[in-house]
Amino acid sequence: MAQLRQEVDPDEVGLDHKALDRLDQHFAHYVDVERLPGFLVSVARGGRVAHLTAHGHRDVAAQLPVTSDTLYRIYSMTKPVTAVAALILMEEGKLSLDDPVGDHLPAFADMRVYDSGSGADVKTRPVEQPMLIRHLMTHTSGMTFAFYHSHPVDALYRDAHLESSVPPGANLAEAIDIYASLPLQFEPGTQWNYSVASNVLGRVIEVVSGQRLDEFFAERIFRPLGMPDAGFQVPDDRADRLSELYGDADGGGIEPIAGLPLRGGRPRFLSGSGGMAASPYDVHRFAEFLRRRGELDGTRLLSPRRSTSWPATTCPAAPTCAPSAAPRTRSPATTAWASASASPSSSTPNAPNPHGTGCVRDGAARRRRRSGWTRAATSPCSS
Repeated sequence: MAQLRQEVDPDEVGLDHKALDRLDQHFAHYVDVERLPGFLVSVARGGRVAHLTAHGHRDVAAQLPVTSDTLYRIYSMTKPVTAVAALILMEEGKLSLDDPVGDHLPAFADMRVYDSGSGADVKTRPVEQPMLIRHLMTHTSGMTFAFYHSHPVDALYRDAHLESSVPPGANLAEAIDIYASLPLQFEPGTQWNYSVASNVLGRVIEVVSGQRLDEFFAERIFRPLGMPDAGFQVPDDRADRLSELYGDADGGGIEPIAGLPLRGGRPRFLSGSGGMAASPYDVHRFAEFLRRRGELDGTRLLSPRRSTSWPATTCPAAPTCAPSAAPRTRSPATTAWASASASPSSSTPNAPNPHGTGCVRDGAARRRRRSGWTRAATSPCSS
């Protein structure tokens, strides 16, 4: 069984062990006051793990501890994997950033965009420019999430039963057709809005590759990079390692809540936006692959040029899109990874949304939110 292990003393790689101890104490306090059930923190520099702490429980009721091989629903950290899958197809000349999405998914060929009104009185018009693959990868497509409450199109998503980004019982192809039937909030490429775009990108990958998304990920990314526990389902023989999911209880503290249905075989809906589970070891391997510009342990999936040319979020209406799009910065040689099965605070900025696929926008959503998220050197709300 592959497990993450500390490989070097913090002082040897220029990290302050006292500062790392304070980091542990900070999260341990959340466990003590029942704002987290448990946590795992890993910090690596130059590819070597210099700090690794597991504390608390992955299952409070069963008193099962967090361990270095605990599995987590990684939710929006599925998005970077989906992006790498798309870049692999670009390396092979099968896909381009400037391909119209409608070339691969005909339902997106004649999109309409919001013009005015709300509810049954919404008026739309044809888009002036097509939605491109780069718009999916930079959250500038014009699509949205149903759990936002800031635009009339958000309500149309709720009317289409997209509260969890997928209508009950639908598969990826069926969900994508529903997205395409709804108007965009804005012209593609003109504003930034976190959305279901990575699900659409996942479907593009299926169509272009001729494989289901889980098969493509496993064959082209997980097995080559040595990520043995990463995937869209947790087999029965590993189910006891999966962290339970917790949310804020109305009376204070935390309580178990429903999460992604990862047990019991392949899920019907394969979400490129937030459907994966993984271990700390898996996420460390993937983060190291990115840090090394597309290569890990002699296996290269992306050329150095491709791995450093991720599409940037650029919008003519910069004040509209720039504030949310700016990623947090980090030392280029240091990767920090933290995972917990509940969010530390209902007032935490940029907290995961109820489905782990965006930023919480309102207090009610914070109270309902699902966590189980991981942070791999970026904000969960960065593009």
